[in-house]
Amino acid sequence: MTANQLSNGACFISYRGLPALSVSSPDGSHAVILLQGAQVLSWQRSNGQEVLFLSERAAFSAGQPVRGGIPVIFPQFENLGPLPRHGFARTANWALKHTTTSKDDALAVLEWEQNETTLALWPHTFKAELTVRLSALRLDIELAIDNSGMHSFEFSAALHTYLRVAGLDTVHLDGLQRLRYQDSVLRTEKVQPAERLQVFGEMDRIYFDASRELILTDAQTHLRISMVGFKDVVVWNPGPQRSAAMQDMSLRATTICCAWRLQSLQNPCNWLRVRNGLEDNLSRWLNLTPRNRE
Repeated sequence: MTANQLSNGACFISYRGLPALSVSSPDGSHAVILLQGAQVLSWQRSNGQEVLFLSERAAFSAGQPVRGGIPVIFPQFENLGPLPRHGFARTANWALKHTTTSKDDALAVLEWEQNETTLALWPHTFKAELTVRLSALRLDIELAIDNSGMHSFEFSAALHTYLRVAGLDTVHLDGLQRLRYQDSVLRTEKVQPAERLQVFGEMDRIYFDASRELILTDAQTHLRISMVGFKDVVVWNPGPQRSAAMQDMSLRATTICCAWRLQSLQNPCNWLRVRNGLEDNLSRWLNLTPRNRE
């Protein structure tokens, strides 16, 4: 498919040496989607504000994970299983299915299915589809997994979301109050107090049964985050020391900006079973609204 075959507002580009899709909405917002992993790398509002974090030290090499944006995790989360860490969706080559543009937004759909590489690691047939819809105030992402084989299989899935913020001293997160969480840094399990969450230093927590809308606030904006089909939320910040030790993490993330991964996942420590013919739609929506000035 060539650029002139795409709808208005979309074209193929090369992004730091890898094939990608550039999508613009009629209201002036813009997104870049890497074909490797169907990974949204950038979402800029019509005023030029970048919402997602992408490490300036991220490795852009075929078959290597890219630090930032919204990686798609499937069929395994972390090292919780026999497969490679975070599965293989984020480094696979996805194909563009179609793009459309309406008067209010733009949409791109990417797809991927099993191949010889995946079958050698995980003997199941499937079809995965990622739908990205964007406008100046909203980014919608839907992940759908379809079991195209004759036998049921189990999997975990996640949408990592690295969010750019103005600085940790002004950031807080509402919506996790009184939820049970697992702290991977302190190796404990606790319940979040009634106060809103403030992030400082290294943090790696899984909040369970997080069904409420989340509101991330910094000195510049409110970011409303709502989820459908995902049960849990991970809040992650590397902190200065860990950032310095990570080869692909921007050193600026410890000073003027930081990367938060708010990732929703289905059964982080267990597996989700998909039966033959049942399509499981896992969706995540991000909604950005301007902060009310006091």
